[in-house]
Amino acid sequence: MDLIKIIKQKAADYKSEVIAIRRHLHQHPELSFEEYNTADFIEIKLKEYGITNRQRIVKTGIIALIEGKNPSKKVIALRADIDALPILETNKVDYKSMNDGVMHACGHDVHTSSLLGVARILNELKNEWEGTVKLIFQPGEEKIPGGASLIIKEGGLENPKPSGIIGQHVYPQLEAGKVGFKSGMYMASADEIYVTVKGKGGHAALPQLNIDPVLITSHIIVALQQIVSRAAHPTIPSVLSFGKIVGNGATNIIPDEVKLEGTFRTMNEEWREEAHVKMKRMAENIAEGMGGSCDFEIKKGYPFLVNNENLTERSKNAAIEYLGADSVVDLDLRMTAEDFAYYSHILPGCFYRLGIKNENKLINSGLHTSTFNIDEDALETSIGLMSWLAINELKK
Repeated sequence: MDLIKIIKQKAADYKSEVIAIRRHLHQHPELSFEEYNTADFIEIKLKEYGITNRQRIVKTGIIALIEGKNPSKKVIALRADIDALPILETNKVDYKSMNDGVMHACGHDVHTSSLLGVARILNELKNEWEGTVKLIFQPGEEKIPGGASLIIKEGGLENPKPSGIIGQHVYPQLEAGKVGFKSGMYMASADEIYVTVKGKGGHAALPQLNIDPVLITSHIIVALQQIVSRAAHPTIPSVLSFGKIVGNGATNIIPDEVKLEGTFRTMNEEWREEAHVKMKRMAENIAEGMGGSCDFEIKKGYPFLVNNENLTERSKNAAIEYLGADSVVDLDLRMTAEDFAYYSHILPGCFYRLGIKNENKLINSGLHTSTFNIDEDALETSIGLMSWLAINELKK
């Protein structure tokens, strides 16, 4: 029996257990950098699977090693994020979140349960492959500065240092049983923008006595779109969006200040820095020119994510070998962001997508929604494929 058949059999055998793990995690979500119970649970499962070489990192993160034959020959890292989001779940399922206002709405329960299933398979097959697999259960993907950056800062990619790192993410637009890959530039950097526009409030019927921060803010919002449409090179993807405006005035009250929050995303680090300067200068000048002032703060977030072409091509071919060509698709650029990007700037990385959609089961909600769910049949695909990707990479 060849190794792929063995892995597929084990993935089928352990599917029900991985589903149970995923449901437990889904019922007990924890926010970024607060995943203490989640980390304890992960360690219990790793111990149960006989994986004893493990350590805590960044308080709630866990790194574990599985050594095959000749463990120093090559090291490959596999990563799963473990945190949840501040969302109130509205799904009507038995495993609905028990922590009000906290939900695994981005699939990190899938990523974590999958990596535990992979850990079990790889540990049971460690006499069939050479090298070492480094498992990274990472906290805080959803919150700046991102758990990945802290894992790196605390030496999580050292001793031993991997030759590459592989991660996956659920993808609601793709049917369960399928996966997607993209070599090269894949996901955008992400920065948070916080703006306070200050004026002079007063009666709305007497505008001549006021400096209207609402009007100033509206001019700033419209003008800043020129940063994307006119200042950015047409070949560099860029997005500037504002999702929150707070004025706290009334129909007849002009407030003293308006607060504005948004995000800027792109795929070029030089342009990213240049755009920060241009946005700040433009906003401040507009406010000053209209008699007000502007505090413009940019919180620099995750860098762009780049998939190493060689590692991604090998992984894609291994996925075709495991699933068949019809189940492996090519992905487009995404302007969403992921802190896996930090790893991709240090090591060759491959970040691929796991299909979870099933229209027949009415499972089609997007990420970060209160109705997000998955077709749990995807977990069998997930644990089997990632196990094979790791072994295949160690063979190269």
